[in-house]
Amino acid sequence: MADPSSYRPRPGEIPDSPGVYRFRDEHRRVIYVGKAKSLRQRLANYFQDLANLHPRTRTMVTTAASVEWTVVSTEVEALQLEYSWIKEYDPRFNVKYRDDKSYPYLAVTMNEEFPRVQVMRGQKKKGVRYFGPYGHAWAIRDTVDLLLRVFPVRTCSAGVFKNAARTGRPCLLGYIGKCSAPCVGRITPDDHWDLADEFCDFMAGRTGTYLRRLERQMAETAEEMEYERAARLRDDIGALKKAMEKSAVVLADATDADLIAVAEDELEAAVQIFHVRGGRVRGQRGWVTDKVEEITTGALVEHALQQLYGEESGDAVPKEVLVPALPDPVEPVQQWLTERRGSGVSLRIPQRGDKKALMETVQRNAQQALVLHKTKRASDLTTRSRALEEIAEALDLDSAPLRIECYDISHLQGDDVVASMVVFEDGLARKSEYRRFQIKGFEGQDDVRSMHEVITRRFRRYLAEKEKTGEWADGEDLTDGDRPTTGADAMEDGADTTENGAAPTHGPAPTHGPALADESALTDGPALKDDDGRPKRFAYPPQLVVVDGGQPQVAAAQRALDDLGIDDIAVCGLAKRLEEVWLPREDDPVVLPRTSEGLYLLQRVRDEAHRFAITYQRAKRAKRFRSSPLDDVPGLGETRKQALIKHFGSVKKLRSATIDQICEVPGIGRKTAETVAVALAGATPAAPAVNTATGEIMDDDDGAPETTADAPGEPVSAGTPDERRGQER
Repeated sequence: MADPSSYRPRPGEIPDSPGVYRFRDEHRRVIYVGKAKSLRQRLANYFQDLANLHPRTRTMVTTAASVEWTVVSTEVEALQLEYSWIKEYDPRFNVKYRDDKSYPYLAVTMNEEFPRVQVMRGQKKKGVRYFGPYGHAWAIRDTVDLLLRVFPVRTCSAGVFKNAARTGRPCLLGYIGKCSAPCVGRITPDDHWDLADEFCDFMAGRTGTYLRRLERQMAETAEEMEYERAARLRDDIGALKKAMEKSAVVLADATDADLIAVAEDELEAAVQIFHVRGGRVRGQRGWVTDKVEEITTGALVEHALQQLYGEESGDAVPKEVLVPALPDPVEPVQQWLTERRGSGVSLRIPQRGDKKALMETVQRNAQQALVLHKTKRASDLTTRSRALEEIAEALDLDSAPLRIECYDISHLQGDDVVASMVVFEDGLARKSEYRRFQIKGFEGQDDVRSMHEVITRRFRRYLAEKEKTGEWADGEDLTDGDRPTTGADAMEDGADTTENGAAPTHGPAPTHGPALADESALTDGPALKDDDGRPKRFAYPPQLVVVDGGQPQVAAAQRALDDLGIDDIAVCGLAKRLEEVWLPREDDPVVLPRTSEGLYLLQRVRDEAHRFAITYQRAKRAKRFRSSPLDDVPGLGETRKQALIKHFGSVKKLRSATIDQICEVPGIGRKTAETVAVALAGATPAAPAVNTATGEIMDDDDGAPETTADAPGEPVSAGTPDERRGQER
């Protein structure tokens, strides 16, 4: 614990001007980022009697070892720089809102030749118009299904679209009138783009124009006695009105506004946002955060605005933002929002009428979200704490293993041997810390040797990072054999993602302290950082290493740690057959009760490592199967490979072509044609594909799934799917 007076700047060093400041710890990790109208006055508040500081602020200043600042011209620049640095450094003591889910949006890809309507999650893309967020994806699909009667915009994927264009037949939606079928030329690209633009206008709240137009057309067709067309228009009007009913009218004056409400206690805060467009609630989302610093409601609102609009621009920032409390000062935030939108933005507290009533509804949602979060968290916290304590007791550990790493080896009959490393911190998966390895030290199938190689490579990296930070005891040093290598021995960066693509949070737990005593200090702690404060890889050690396997794998992992001189990391293995826990140098396993929370946690860790490993192994195998002899032709890019396959139809026909015939392909010169011919002549033809249902050998000309540019295929192996899965490890 540092004394703030040891790094307090001298009087007169801190400028009396707007700026952004950063507190760093002894390892140069950025632990807090803040902004100030006057750096001198703001920083002086941190260097006062510790007894006068908020407990969390006191923890921050005693954890820090230095402070630095950057002067800017205006408070708006300070706001922008603070937001950028919080995103870049992920400081542990800053307020960081956590989405309780990845919200789906209704997206229209206006950046494509034929715009597509679809459900999207995750990072927003340029040129795509978004509507929402919605609470559930099915709500989007229900709405779109109703609107496709009137706006038959394309909804199919790129593969389905290309296949329909190639065959000249549209999909089912094209036949039933819910798609204008641009794939087969029933509508021009410009007309389809206009149709998608009208769809966006309707979703944006400009509904009256289309309803009046359809009603006028219905009356005209009825007068002309075109009753079937009038009936269809009547049904279209009904579909539009039904879609509009799905979002209730809350503001009569067709207001575009976002309403933000905050519910808080001493430790946590919940934020709820209602997105109102055209007077209707078009989306809702919610966040929860730990209050790791002394902070007012206005400051919580300011952080929510930064997260909500930091990546937005144009109409995504509404004309009006209603909040429960204004940031102090409010002018820089309002000016920043105006710059993001490109026109004036009103940031205010509703005082009366419909807007105040709606704000009360949003406030009730925020209060309920906070209560629900605290209920779930209390239950989850108790369960995870008990699981970690049971593991510590069963394995005779000094303290609960707050960081657990699990390793698994995967291969298919000795081919494509890979390994996975998954990380659980405080009993929760930390997917941003996942890593995957290729086994390249030897050929063939040897799980024990593979495990030794992976553990060695991972902890060599840890020792190298430890050496860089100067954390060695006197007389300690790395031998040349312990230093990490590059190239084939380097790890693959394959950090896993969530199912919806949302990026996970960073930051391992501290190495000491009671299990889950203060979860905010554990789950939000930063990973070890480089000299500029950014997270490092492999720099943080686990308290427990779990391997998927029995006594041989455990012995190999322990031997790798012993060879590196690491004696403060526990090792165990979990065997699948009887779910026994094996320890190094022990002849008998540890048997945990079947109802044990500790065993359940170890099983989840082991199963996650197996999932991550086999996913990577299957991806490598699929990539190998999709490979083509053309991949080895020097100077032949993807475009010309596709041109060759499209011209000849298959690699087999290309192999039998003459150099003059190859030269006929656009973009292929004689020198390239000679190179292709030589490469194909020296390549071994692929084995024929086998129809597993009939046993028939499928010739290439009869539709064998040989790799092509349009439809890459995978050779069919003999055996049922269950039999093939049984060969995988």
